[in-house]
Amino acid sequence: SSDYASRRAAVDEFNADSPVLRKGITLTPVKFGISFNLVHYNQAGALVHVYTDGSVLVNHGGTEMGQGLHTKISQIVALELGIDLRWVRATATDTSKVANTSATAASTGCDLNGKAAQDAARQIRNRLAEVAAGQLGGEASEASFADNQVSIGDQSIPFTKLVTLAYESRVQLWSDGFYKTPGLNWDGVNMQGRPFYYFSYGAAVSEVVVDTLTGEWKLLRADLLHDAGNSINPAIDIGQIEGGYIQGMGWLTSEELCWDANGRLTTHAPSTYKIPTITDCPAQFNTELFENHNAEPTIMRSKATGEPPLLLPFSVFFAIRAAIASLADDRINPPLRAPATPEAILDAVTAVREGRESL
Repeated sequence: SSDYASRRAAVDEFNADSPVLRKGITLTPVKFGISFNLVHYNQAGALVHVYTDGSVLVNHGGTEMGQGLHTKISQIVALELGIDLRWVRATATDTSKVANTSATAASTGCDLNGKAAQDAARQIRNRLAEVAAGQLGGEASEASFADNQVSIGDQSIPFTKLVTLAYESRVQLWSDGFYKTPGLNWDGVNMQGRPFYYFSYGAAVSEVVVDTLTGEWKLLRADLLHDAGNSINPAIDIGQIEGGYIQGMGWLTSEELCWDANGRLTTHAPSTYKIPTITDCPAQFNTELFENHNAEPTIMRSKATGEPPLLLPFSVFFAIRAAIASLADDRINPPLRAPATPEAILDAVTAVREGRESL
């Protein structure tokens, strides 16, 4: 728990005895719709191969850019076939393998491509179940795939052996998969329809301290809660949430574009365009997943953790604003502009001290 109520009281108490350093704490909620508004983008394909040694290769239409997409897709395929994750390898996106790929954007990468990969793996699983039924007896529908074994009743066979038998029986050991998000329709002209398949929710409590003489500030603590549904990989999701929060904090506080009198961009290098670093992270950084199965039948009933956390750091901006407002006992709305650089903070401090709500 962020213990928001008692901490806010402590912030007020601190500010009452601190004329220069001022603290601010705010809580902001997030509700983020997941899907492409251009409906036909909400589709994906995948290709899964099972080799005779039991190893699996998957190719899909999503682009891995460090967000852990390949890992999640591999997990989905491994779970579907009941094998160790180390047996599955995801290869780089290649339109000669999976054509007409949609953009890996709108936080839909795993939702779309995960479902397509699951579809492909499930087709192979069903074929293998038929082979298992022929070897073990019973019905193919009773086959269980887990722990690198395929079982029907009290009889089981190693996955690798079953794959070999399937190959020798000339059973197809590869399949393509496809998925399109159901129920979407959107009229962008009249703003009517269902543009999103579901919503992702979150909340953040951020506490800052501001030096009202220099405009410098520091993030003291952040408490994040994000609705990831039934998370496929909590470690990846938490990394995405914390990374999105810090990225958004930079967007709102330090990443300012400046031009000279001749229109030349002056913030064109790391020395002048300031993005957050590890030293900008709070000393106390608490992140939790609100685990609750997605009401919609998404992949594993999970929810996206790509773009939604980018909005959580609005709590940082408004915490800075609250710290400035405390200079006038919250009677004046500070005219703080974004990004809230030290210069912007000093402008807002000056305005509040002069009783102005505009710059």
